[in-house]
Amino acid sequence: MPNQLLNMPYLELMNLFESIGGMGRGTLDPGLHDVRAIQEQLHLAPTLRGKSSDPPPTTADLPPLVGPSLSVPPSAPEGPSPSVSLFVPPCTPAGPSPSVGPFIGEDEDFLGADEALSHSRGGVYLTPLPVVTPSFPLPQAPFASPPLPSVGQAIARTPLPPSLSAQIPLSWPSHDNLSLEWICDLMSIFEWSSRNLSPSDFPSILPIPAFDALVLSASKILHKEPNCVFIDPCTLTSTVVVVGDVHGQLHDLTFLLQDAGFPSEKRFFVFNGDYVDRGAWGLETFLVLLAWKVLMPHRVYLLRGNHESKYCTSIYGFEKEVMTKYGDNGKHVYQKCLGCFKELLLASIIAGCVYTAHGGLFRSVSVAPSKRSKRKKKRRKNSNPEVDSLSLGSFEELSKARRSVFDPPYEGLNLIPGDVLWSDPSISPGLSPNKERGIGLLWGPDCTEEFLKKFHLKLIIRSHEGPDAREKRLDLSGMNEGYTIDHVVDSGKLITVFSAPDYPQFQATEERYENKGAYIVLEAPDFDVPTFHSFEAVTPRPKVNPYYDYEDVIDSDEELDLASMVPASS
Repeated sequence: MPNQLLNMPYLELMNLFESIGGMGRGTLDPGLHDVRAIQEQLHLAPTLRGKSSDPPPTTADLPPLVGPSLSVPPSAPEGPSPSVSLFVPPCTPAGPSPSVGPFIGEDEDFLGADEALSHSRGGVYLTPLPVVTPSFPLPQAPFASPPLPSVGQAIARTPLPPSLSAQIPLSWPSHDNLSLEWICDLMSIFEWSSRNLSPSDFPSILPIPAFDALVLSASKILHKEPNCVFIDPCTLTSTVVVVGDVHGQLHDLTFLLQDAGFPSEKRFFVFNGDYVDRGAWGLETFLVLLAWKVLMPHRVYLLRGNHESKYCTSIYGFEKEVMTKYGDNGKHVYQKCLGCFKELLLASIIAGCVYTAHGGLFRSVSVAPSKRSKRKKKRRKNSNPEVDSLSLGSFEELSKARRSVFDPPYEGLNLIPGDVLWSDPSISPGLSPNKERGIGLLWGPDCTEEFLKKFHLKLIIRSHEGPDAREKRLDLSGMNEGYTIDHVVDSGKLITVFSAPDYPQFQATEERYENKGAYIVLEAPDFDVPTFHSFEAVTPRPKVNPYYDYEDVIDSDEELDLASMVPASS
């Protein structure tokens, strides 16, 4: 009977309860809470998730629960549950939460935030929540949710604030004491607002003071990190999760974090850039990742992508998104984001054997970049990459590159940042200018072998190319599964990972790409054998207007309008 009730339409379920007299429609709170009350009566715990390629575990696979506010009803059904849109329920146990405490350091023995949100494919729910009244009126159509056809969708899409502990609007914690609870509130409120609020209501959930404090705290941490960070997983039980482009697809990022498990003392995350543009929730996506960086600065590493630039964000939607969401304060918010982009890392080395960067390899530069004289602004002679002799660069050169620029230069002496963010692999041997993009390099399998062998590496993991880019590159595999193995050489492999499923969010073509997203897990002791996790997009996505002209704008892999890019001195 419980399995049948899981798939029963909402109105039929209500009528059933009226007929048996156990709980009439008139005795129930409206919306979310009547469904939850029904679930409590039936002891049901359906899973809300995106579709994953991994088989769903049964309740026997779940970790033990700790904490009075978490429960698994005794008759929770075994096996897979309906695949519906992702809802982020509150994720903290009752009572005060320390800044880090047992949530982070003991995730093998304690149900962490990722499992408490909803165990990836496992079906864990918190106890029912009281109604939280927002400090602003709920919006009407077209932002209100449509009729709810099933129990799972009703929970996922009912327009009520989802968190017991969340204070709307969010305020920055006193004494900068960011906690896991605050991040969970941030994620759940962003999820709820994306489905129920107009974008212009965004300051009502995250006011300017809270935004400023978050970006400032993260920027201070990022500023102290080197261009290429060396990540040394501490224990034999540690794992490292590598994530590719997410492009403002908030709901897919949230699912990915649940599916992989939230960052913890034993679970590192390396994000390979391109957090914004194309998707409608780039601001929320970037802020969520900054919050994780502030909470766990030595477990979460944020690399820069080519879209974290003034040029790309002015074309592919992020600038307009910010201006729409913050109105009169939009310019202030956008400038703060650009300033934070300049602090993002260029690359990482994991366990001494895995190199990650957004685009990939980079050239050697003969002369280190020097500061421009304040007295004389003499125009520097541009170097021509077509006539200059190209060779692979070193990590010493990478460490000296000037990353703090709005747009990585496509000419001059500071070319390494542009190479790292914009370059692509090729099947053809050699190192050459990337004429298709107008910036960066193309490198062949021989260059991959040279780089791996010279620096004693086993893997190169990069991102940068989605299904639209790969569709035009017949020499390389498509991005249907969210990852490709592009080069296999004696010393190791070159891998591309792309973490935005069904990308781009707005597509002008009649048929969507419907690609899967993926992330990579590297495990101890060697961290050089990648495990790929593919997943499908969370559906349905909230309806929202695009922030760029996706039908007419140039594709990201076509030649850039280099003249409009900010000069190298910015």
